[in-house]
Amino acid sequence: MVVTAKLARNVVGAIGNVISFGLFFSPAPTFYGIIKKKSVEEFKPDPYLATLLNCAFWVFYGMPFVHPNSTLVLSINSVGILFEVVYLTIFFIYATKSGRKKLLLYLLIEAIFFAVIVLITMLALHGTKKRSLIVGVLCDVFNVMMYASPLTIMAKVIKTKSVKYMPFWLSLTNFLNGLCWTTYALIHPLDIYVLVSNGIGVVSGIVQLILYACYFSRKGEEDDDGDGDFELKPTGVRDISSNGRATA
Repeated sequence: MVVTAKLARNVVGAIGNVISFGLFFSPAPTFYGIIKKKSVEEFKPDPYLATLLNCAFWVFYGMPFVHPNSTLVLSINSVGILFEVVYLTIFFIYATKSGRKKLLLYLLIEAIFFAVIVLITMLALHGTKKRSLIVGVLCDVFNVMMYASPLTIMAKVIKTKSVKYMPFWLSLTNFLNGLCWTTYALIHPLDIYVLVSNGIGVVSGIVQLILYACYFSRKGEEDDDGDGDFELKPTGVRDISSNGRATA
């Protein structure tokens, strides 16, 4: 049986959807810990804000009137939006008063920016080729932001020599997600917009995993000391990051 490029692309895309779902789901244990402790502690909303905006743009990109034949991209990022809304709602509930204000401000900025881009795309650009170009570039920008969002945590890891607040499963699924969608983009027909950002996501994921490996032993020492009655597991976007990323 001859495996066609279309079949291979669909199979890889389906695998990418599964991994992206794992990326979106990976923060769940961390948010369970937040609910149990009734505090966000030092966790930051950056990855979830980045993933929400990222998923919104990829959903827009996957629309037939922007980039036809992108059902797999559209479907998984729609799921990603739902996940991120839930995570940010939990974060809002248990954040400090100043943290809530900042979160609402960032969400308002994201909503206004997204609405402006949609209006410009639909009113000023005609034809899927032009729309795919502009929206695709923006998707790449925000996909890179999603993959790079853990950098704020990575700086903390290096400073404290502890991976307590850098979720392992988020880093791992970010890497696998980027790898899968990079492969998807390389299969004919080449999708340069999916390729660029997810290729960067692969590099970002590798860096995060290396950092985790370097400081994991320190995490073990902290767990032995005991921080309380509930241990926040090293999980925590992600994301297709994803594109899907998961976003996320």
